[in-house]
Amino acid sequence: MSLLTSIITGAKSGPRRLLVYGTAGIGKSTFATCAPSPVVLQTEDGLGEIDCHKFPVAQSFDEFMQSLGALYSENHPYRSVVIDSLDWLERLIWAKVCATRQVATIEDIGYGKGYTFALTHWRDVLDGLAALREHRGMTVILIAHARIERFENPETEAYDRYVPRLHKTATALVSEWCDEVLFATYRVFTKATDEGFNQKRVQGLGSGERVLRATERPSHLAKNRLNLPDELPLAWSEFAKHLTANNAIAAASTTVPSTNR
Repeated sequence: MSLLTSIITGAKSGPRRLLVYGTAGIGKSTFATCAPSPVVLQTEDGLGEIDCHKFPVAQSFDEFMQSLGALYSENHPYRSVVIDSLDWLERLIWAKVCATRQVATIEDIGYGKGYTFALTHWRDVLDGLAALREHRGMTVILIAHARIERFENPETEAYDRYVPRLHKTATALVSEWCDEVLFATYRVFTKATDEGFNQKRVQGLGSGERVLRATERPSHLAKNRLNLPDELPLAWSEFAKHLTANNAIAAASTTVPSTNR
C-alpha cells in the first residue's frame, strides 16, 4: 500500500490546550473554572473562594498522576481539566527527582542535569493530558503565575519580559505543546509629569480592567492558533466567542455537572 494514501487533508480542530499565566489574584482560576464542566487538579490551596469540582491538593507527584489517571480510566461527566498551578506542580516534580536521585535539592545534581531529569516527568504530565484531550474530548487549561526574566534578544539589547514562573526548559516544553499561551494582566497606562530641571516622573495608571494578551510582544510571552485579537477581556465567555463548533467547546456550557464521584 502506498504511503500517499495516508495523507490527511483539511483542518482538524479539537479541544483547546491553554496555558494562562499572570500575577497572583488576577482571576486566572476564575477564568479556567468557567470552561465547560471543569474539574481542577490542585497542586496549591488557592480555590477556597471558588465553587467548583476539584481533587484534594496533591501532596506528591505520584498522587497528582493518580488523579490524572483516574480522569482517563473512570467514568465522569467532566469536559475540561484544569491544573492549578503549574509552578506548584513543578515543585512536586523537583521533589520526585530529588527523591529518585537521593539529593536534598535539584541543584545538588549538578551541571543543570536535575532540570533535564525533570523534563521526563513533565512529558508524562503532557502525555496524560494529551490522552484526556484525544480520547476523552477534554479541554486542557494550565494555570501558572508570572515572573520577570531578562530576555537576550540577538537582534536588540537585552530587556525584561513576563514569562510563566517555571524553569526555562519547562516553559519551552509546555508552551510548545499548548495551542494558546495567554498572559493575564491589568490594562495600564503611563503618564509623564515634568518635575523641572529636565526631570520627569512617570506614573502607572489604570482602572483595574483585566485583560488577556494573546500575541507575543517584547513585554511578555504569548501565542495563539485561533487568530485572536492582541488583547481580549479576561473572561471565558469572551475567549469562547473565537471558538468554532469543531473545537468541541460551547460558550454556554459553563455549569458544574452533578457527579457521584
